[in-house]
Amino acid sequence: MELNEWAFIGAFFAIAWLLPVTPIVLNRILGPRRVSDKTLVKTDTYECGVETVGDTWGQIKLQYYLYAIIFLVFDVEMVFLFPWAVAYNALGIGAFLAGAVFVFLLVEGLVYAWRKGALEWS
Repeated sequence: MELNEWAFIGAFFAIAWLLPVTPIVLNRILGPRRVSDKTLVKTDTYECGVETVGDTWGQIKLQYYLYAIIFLVFDVEMVFLFPWAVAYNALGIGAFLAGAVFVFLLVEGLVYAWRKGALEWS
């Protein structure tokens, strides 16, 4: 018996629904039940095994976020440039130009962030 192409798509969708739904249903059936009373200990903020001291809603400076984004940009750049640099001798002029354009665009982004003052700590 030969299956047509749509049978594989149907099987894929069936499995795609079963994989996330099965653990949720099993958790509902086999998991422990919660006690309905909410005591102060159960609703207390808890992080890493240490009780919190002071205000738990502290604000984070925006500069940390900007540095993290810029770090991620250059981290991803290295992921793409490392294999390009390893195979540099075997690549042609087209691959060299593609890598040069890639580096140029990232340097352009860095210069833009620098001129906008995103790298200044104030």
